[in-house]
Amino acid sequence: MELTATTILVAFAGVFLICFMKGAFGGGFAIVGIPMLSLVMDPVTAGGLLAPLFIAMDLYALRYWKPSTWSKPDLKMLLPGLVTGIGLGYALFRVLDHRAVAIVMAVVTLIFVVLWFFGGPEVTIQPRSTRKAVAAGLSSGIASMVAHSGGPPLAMYLLPLGLAKDVYAGTSSMLFTVGNALKAVPWLLLVRPGHNVWIVMATCLLAVPAGVWAGWQLHGRLDQRQIYRACYGLLVITALKLLWDGVHGYLG
Repeated sequence: MELTATTILVAFAGVFLICFMKGAFGGGFAIVGIPMLSLVMDPVTAGGLLAPLFIAMDLYALRYWKPSTWSKPDLKMLLPGLVTGIGLGYALFRVLDHRAVAIVMAVVTLIFVVLWFFGGPEVTIQPRSTRKAVAAGLSSGIASMVAHSGGPPLAMYLLPLGLAKDVYAGTSSMLFTVGNALKAVPWLLLVRPGHNVWIVMATCLLAVPAGVWAGWQLHGRLDQRQIYRACYGLLVITALKLLWDGVHGYLG
C-alpha cells in the first residue's frame, strides 16, 4: 500500500464512518465504511488495518454502552457460537470462497428484510430461541472472519426481539467487542501489515473518539421506531454491498 495524503485522508474518513455506526447502532455495520477504504487499498489490507482499530473502537464505545445496556441472556446464548464461528472462519479462510459467502449472506439478509416489510414493520417481537441464537452467533463469527460481514446474522436475531434501543445497541456492541478482540490476532497473522499500514492505522486512531461520540449523539436523538427502521435500512445497504462484492468478484 502506497503511503500518500489521499490514502490517509480516505482511510481516516472510512474509520470515522465505522466509529459513527458503532456509536449510533452499537456495532455490526462496519461494512458500510469499508468501501471507502477499498478506494485506496485492497480488501485484505483493509481487514488487517481495521483489526486492531476495531478493538480501540470497541473499548472506547464501552464508555457509552455500559453493562446496563447489555442483554445478558442473549449474550450468554450468542457468545459460544460467535467464538466457535471465528475459529472456524480462521481455519476455513483460505478454503471458503469469499464471494460465495458474501452472496449467500446478502440474499439471506434481503429475504429477512423483505419478510419484515411485508409482515408489517411494527410487528417484530418474537420470543428468544437458543437454537436461533447459537445459529446467529456461529454465522456471525464465520461471516465476520471471512467476509467482514458479521452484522447481518446478529441483527436478524436481535431485531425481532424488540429490545429497547439502548439494549439492542449495547448488546451488539458488547458481542462485537469480544468478537473483534478474538479475530484481531488471526487477521494480523493472515495479513502481516507493512510499515505503511501501521502508520495509517496510528493516524486513524484519532478518528475513534470523535466518530463514536458523534454516532452516540445521533442515537440519543432517534426514538425506538426510528432506530429500528434505520437498522433495517442499513441491513439493505449492507446486503447490496455484499451482493455487489460477490457478483463483481465472479465477473471481474
